[in-house]
Amino acid sequence: MKNPILLIGNDINNISKGQSWKDLLNDIVNFCLPDGCIQLDDRKPFPLLYEEVFLTAIRQTRISETELKTFIARKVQVIAQNEVHEAIRDIAPAHILTTNYEFSLEGVSPSQHDSLINERVFSIFRRYKVGPTFYWHIHGDCLNPLSINLGFEHYGGQLQQMRNYVVSGTTYTSRQAPKQSLVQRVKNGETLRDDSWLDFFFTRDIHIFGLSLDFVETDLWWLLTYRARQKFQRNTIPVKNALYYYIPAEFVQSARFKIDMLTANDVKVIDIAAPDKQSYYQAVLKRIRSL
Repeated sequence: MKNPILLIGNDINNISKGQSWKDLLNDIVNFCLPDGCIQLDDRKPFPLLYEEVFLTAIRQTRISETELKTFIARKVQVIAQNEVHEAIRDIAPAHILTTNYEFSLEGVSPSQHDSLINERVFSIFRRYKVGPTFYWHIHGDCLNPLSINLGFEHYGGQLQQMRNYVVSGTTYTSRQAPKQSLVQRVKNGETLRDDSWLDFFFTRDIHIFGLSLDFVETDLWWLLTYRARQKFQRNTIPVKNALYYYIPAEFVQSARFKIDMLTANDVKVIDIAAPDKQSYYQAVLKRIRSL
């Protein structure tokens, strides 16, 4: 496939040596609450754990959220590139959507954004251009710490902005931002201009990998569900594109519950067997090139 559209998560960074996600969680807790009064527990959904840490810290140490997110931005900026990042750039994607905050995928830190409007907190239009590729940081980026989407409150606000853009229409003051909803514009026969990463979920094929799609990702699960309802229930606009989700074959059995939900939401699941993580991602990219 020439110039594909990709949605990429944090797992590709796990090939790089250095700080893991668990290390980052420990660092966040220690930065906010050095007395160790918060216990990490896998049963706590991360957006709510973030709220627990921040709300406890704001009462005890008077820390501001700007301070906390600036600390997190500095931490993720040091994530090193690896061969998978380079291989992704080599296939020259037209667009890369990512939940990652840092710029390992770009290979460089962009000097300025290429977004339709300059967003301070949420990420409906957040776009950078490096080489031939547009990069969309859909959960914020480390150059704009307040945009980093971590807590339950931020997820709720992001979802509100997403639903406005797709369903009911936006309230942005900028003249450049479309006021009518995506659904209404498509229904009216308007040509979409790739203003937002949300456009692609209804119009273009997307290949998703390196993204666990945990159920705490309420914004993305809402988007998948709304798209499927639009296609099979409402039929207000035509939805003819395909979404592909790649998963290592070794995880298929343990992830059956998630695969069933993806399938119900019209996502095509592709399992790939490989001896290690790096080989797996090389195989994913080979498969995408061959389509």
